[in-house]
Amino acid sequence: MTTAEDSKPAKRRPAVEALQATIARLEGHKDRKRAVLPFGVREIDGKLPGGGLTLGALHEVAGGGNDALNTAAAGQFAAGIAARTRGKVLWIVMRQDLFAPALDQAGLAARRVIHVEAGSEADALACFEEGLRHGGLGIVVAEVGRLTMTASRRLQIAAEGTGTIGIALRRWRRQTEAADFGQPTASTTRWRVSVLPSASLPVPGVERPRWLLELLRARSGECADFEVGGCDAKGRLGPAGVAHPASLADGAAAQEARARRARA
Repeated sequence: MTTAEDSKPAKRRPAVEALQATIARLEGHKDRKRAVLPFGVREIDGKLPGGGLTLGALHEVAGGGNDALNTAAAGQFAAGIAARTRGKVLWIVMRQDLFAPALDQAGLAARRVIHVEAGSEADALACFEEGLRHGGLGIVVAEVGRLTMTASRRLQIAAEGTGTIGIALRRWRRQTEAADFGQPTASTTRWRVSVLPSASLPVPGVERPRWLLELLRARSGECADFEVGGCDAKGRLGPAGVAHPASLADGAAAQEARARRARA
């Protein structure tokens, strides 16, 4: 004999299934096929689910330090990704220090970029979400400091709804605020870019910049460190060396990177 109590779970089942589907979407379930933007570097793409940077998702990028060089490298890395997308690029800033020639050097032509200057971090996040929901942009890049789980989930859902890539370019006014970068978010990947010494040339001149590119988080993927050449005029990274799992990476720059992770 079925009682009223026995029938309650059946009535609640559709809601439970809907909740499970939402959770799977937020977590990027492994069975879900997602389009990607490959870097074109085998060692990097091999560490990312699907073989590239997931489209319709939120990604985080930060410099290896709060100084101008590492911040600029993080911006160029984001610009290189943007250069390889199609359509207009919405770039949201909170400081008037975005250097257009540097973006162009990374393959991102000025004519593609729509600049928005936000007066506060709340305004920047609001513009970020609105840009992702628009659906007519190739990518949205926004400079943000603090990124909460709630805010990142909203951005992730907005990106998934339109298939637009979102890059949260993490910047802080003080180094002490950088600890927020270690807090959990709903982003699909998390990257850190640090400047390495350029290779010596046999003649006087400036060599292509070199970066330590750290993949700190990849949903359903692996963490790894890469030494790469900075973005060229088409937004492509230079050849990477052997990809080292974060726990096995050697060299002074990689050791310093591991020490920073341990302190975070």
